Amino acid sequence: MPTSSRPDAGKLAVIGGSGLYQLGVGELTTTHQVTTPFASEPVEVEQEQLAGGAVLFMPRHGKQHRIAPHRINYRANLWALQQLGVDRIIAVNAVGGISPGLIAGRIVIPDQLIDYTWGREHTFFDTVQGLDSHVDFTTPYDSELSQLLARCCKRADVEYRAGGAYGCTQGPRLETAAEIERMARDGCDIVGMTAMPEAALARELGLRYASLALVVNRAAGRGDGSITQAAINAVLQQGIQTLRQVLALACAG
Repeated sequence: MPTSSRPDAGKLAVIGGSGLYQLGVGELTTTHQVTTPFASEPVEVEQEQLAGGAVLFMPRHGKQHRIAPHRINYRANLWALQQLGVDRIIAVNAVGGISPGLIAGRIVIPDQLIDYTWGREHTFFDTVQGLDSHVDFTTPYDSELSQLLARCCKRADVEYRAGGAYGCTQGPRLETAAEIERMARDGCDIVGMTAMPEAALARELGLRYASLALVVNRAAGRGDGSITQAAINAVLQQGIQTLRQVLALACAG
């Protein structure tokens, strides 16, 4: 594959979560290797060509899902996308369902976040501070981009929930039933491990950011029995195809 420092066209990027390691909605034309101040190795970003233009793609866990949520270099990833001219990001997340009705296979387009992570490199302003370093994060997800995803879900005849709070935990272990109870009292509707600091870093860079979350299991204490990876994988296998339908529409504009 040829490499480049900037895409020829298109400023939309998709960040893939668990199970989505290739976008697969267009023709793969270019792989960009982007050097950043935050990693010794370049960040790899794929570019696919659609009829309406180009879209960029990055699997946050790596192609082989070898990077745990707390080990992801979120700063390098977001910096690389900005360097490639991205101004809009659709983040795909695999999550657990907390609120009633959020069963495996359901899609959620969250509009709020609660951060339970710790120790992650969570800001670009960690060395130089000024009043402009305190970005407004009242609404962490871009409403216009979220509305686009909702319209695409409707067009694809996919059942979804618009709105809800994503509780981001440290991982990589899953949560206890008591932790989920606390999160429910806090107002969380879904739980995952990768929304933060990704969403906040996007805001610091001025990138519009929305989430397309796939519920892959009922959260701890919310379903019957224990949570197994085999059951999650089965949901992912089917759900990723649904996500691709929605993403193909969103990427086409």
